[in-house]
Amino acid sequence: MNQEDMLTNTPVKTTSSQPSPLEHRFRKAEATPTTGTIVTTGQPSQSEHLLTGDPVAAAVGESPAKPPWLKWKWKWLLFILPPIVMLLGGPDRLGSKLMESLPSNSATKPLTQVVERKTVPTSITANGTVKAYQSINLSPKTAGIIKTLLVKEGDRVKQGEVVAVMDDSNLRGQLVQYQGQLLQQQANLQRLQAGNRPQDIAKAEAQLAEAKANLQQLQAGNRPQDIAKAEAQLAEAKANLQQLQAGNRPQEIAQATAKLQQVQATLKQREGDWQRYQQLYKSGAISGQILEQKRADRDVAQNQVVEAQQVLALQKAGTRPEQIAQAQAKVAQQAEALSLIKAGARKEEIAQAKAKVEQQVQAVAVLKAGTRKEEIDQAIAQVQAAQGSLKTIQNQIEETKVLAPFDGIVLEKYADVGAFVSPSMAGGGGASASSSSILMLTSVRQQVVVNLSESQIAKVKLGQSVAIKADAFPGEKFTGKVEQIAPQAKVTQNVTSVEVRVSIDSATATKLAAGMNVEADFAVGQLENAIFVPNAAVVKQAEGAGVYVLGEGNKSVFRQIQTGVTVGKQTEVKSGLRGNEQVLLSPPAEQKSGGGISLPRPSQ
Repeated sequence: MNQEDMLTNTPVKTTSSQPSPLEHRFRKAEATPTTGTIVTTGQPSQSEHLLTGDPVAAAVGESPAKPPWLKWKWKWLLFILPPIVMLLGGPDRLGSKLMESLPSNSATKPLTQVVERKTVPTSITANGTVKAYQSINLSPKTAGIIKTLLVKEGDRVKQGEVVAVMDDSNLRGQLVQYQGQLLQQQANLQRLQAGNRPQDIAKAEAQLAEAKANLQQLQAGNRPQDIAKAEAQLAEAKANLQQLQAGNRPQEIAQATAKLQQVQATLKQREGDWQRYQQLYKSGAISGQILEQKRADRDVAQNQVVEAQQVLALQKAGTRPEQIAQAQAKVAQQAEALSLIKAGARKEEIAQAKAKVEQQVQAVAVLKAGTRKEEIDQAIAQVQAAQGSLKTIQNQIEETKVLAPFDGIVLEKYADVGAFVSPSMAGGGGASASSSSILMLTSVRQQVVVNLSESQIAKVKLGQSVAIKADAFPGEKFTGKVEQIAPQAKVTQNVTSVEVRVSIDSATATKLAAGMNVEADFAVGQLENAIFVPNAAVVKQAEGAGVYVLGEGNKSVFRQIQTGVTVGKQTEVKSGLRGNEQVLLSPPAEQKSGGGISLPRPSQ
């Protein structure tokens, strides 16, 4: 800072109403406009002013008029001035003495500004990164081969949309097998719930009547009752013959049919396994032992089908001729017995007849009571188990469809049709995830992730409004809200921070792509009636930050302050000022060292 700047920026104090000649000359120098640099072309230098005895003119660079007595006697000063200067302590000391002798009242005041009180909104600004709200690697629930791939990179998909279908040929065979088992169990349950046929009950009642008649006959001797008994037995034999001639019941045929369907489904499945393992054996993927085992399984299934076909054929064919012949023989036997009864009965025969009656009574009671509840419950449980097995295989077939879990964009495709993939971690990344996944899906919805310091996080709340600026779109603003605050802080390079996630709710949020750099401005409130000073007025000293305040007599006083937030070109003052002061926009000049002349620093 030159001498002229020191003079114009340093306040001085008025001590007298009548200026002295020295003050008059000083004010005349102040009234001269300055530009920061003094050009002295053709004018006396400062040393010449000192020689003329005008220190003020020397300080301000004025060219004073020489007094008449100096016009002819100036040369003698060249001899007496150097000893005087050295006696006063040299040029530096002389300059200080001259400056101390200057009057304290200056017509020019330093540049100041009144402290301002106002209410301003406050915010926290932090850099962040745009990230997708969700991003996963899609893979099937079970390992298999991709049969159909319905999307490509860049496609947008909706939640629940099918993006790929896995090979389900094995599961389809098992589906037919479980469907046959369910039909078989349902037919068995229906048979038990239907109870005994009327023909069975009639047969048992006939046998009971026969036993009673036989007993009466034996007890009565050769009485008409004996004859009636024999006739009843004969009737029973004839009824049995008619039953055999009528053939098997429809329920038995249905049961045999269901059994055949079951073993046919098993054969189809094992035949498919045999064909696939042949291809694997040819490619060297399996050993010959495994191939032979699959062939044996297929042969067993073929034999089971043949056996079931024969059983069904027997059921449909009805009773064999041998059985009919046997029933016919029984009829003949009962006819002969009738003849024997007419001849009389022995005591042993009577006892045997009583036992037979009791047996037939129990048989009729059992038939009329129907199937036991326990048997029906067991059959119901078997049906439910078959339904569960069928439902399981149906779910497995449905799970061969790979569905989009949310609305998103196919970011990258890892596999093609025919590739073998296995389940993987949905959120996994890296080579292992991509080798076992079909594709990467990222959500359309974006969010901003920022890290705030410990001192800032207390001012951020859920749902708080956030203004977002993106480097890629200068001048355009996006809006959002605080959606998540990490429950745990993290330390990176000895710096503790807390992650905050901001949801973007602007209509133009689709412009932002994952990975873009943004600036997030969190509105945290406002300062009420706060004191603000210009940033230029704040100075840093050893004792702390402060400002120079214009005091009485235009005297600058240093005030230590506690600063707060910075808003634009102004700084908040939390303490140290009352709010009615005038602060200097630049600090006073420091005491210079060297040969130059400067004003002393104002007292603090």
